[in-house]
Amino acid sequence: MTAGQELDTALAAEHAAVYAYGIIGARTTGNLRVIATAAFNAHRARRDRLRTLIISGGGTPAEPTATYDLPVIPSTPAQAVELAVLVEEGVTTAYLELTASTDAAVRQMSALAMQECTTRSYGLRPEIAAFPGMPPAPKPALPATAPSSSAAPSQ
Repeated sequence: MTAGQELDTALAAEHAAVYAYGIIGARTTGNLRVIATAAFNAHRARRDRLRTLIISGGGTPAEPTATYDLPVIPSTPAQAVELAVLVEEGVTTAYLELTASTDAAVRQMSALAMQECTTRSYGLRPEIAAFPGMPPAPKPALPATAPSSSAAPSQ
């Protein structure tokens, strides 16, 4: 992937996050709405920063789509939290490739974005992946069981 494609991937994730948090904010109340509004504003600011980076590099930033397929349509607070965590994990993954950029400012921006997403996710669900943004490690295969000596046929 090129640096431009990586920026486009992060921008697409931020567009989706802004959309999702708009839905979450509209379907929640109280403290959860406050959290959703803060996340909406944070993702909107990141989206705008990415657009500026793409334009300054001579590219054309993609516009958001009219709608996004959400993995969960929140109708309960638990579903709103589930969607928010999925959004933060997805955005973290989108920024992962940018941490290898040759541009120090882009590396710093992407690392900070990943930290912020991980912090927001942890604030909603206090579990965290060992390496946020990375796919989970495959589960180790169960060892084959050897027959015990007592189960061996007698001769």
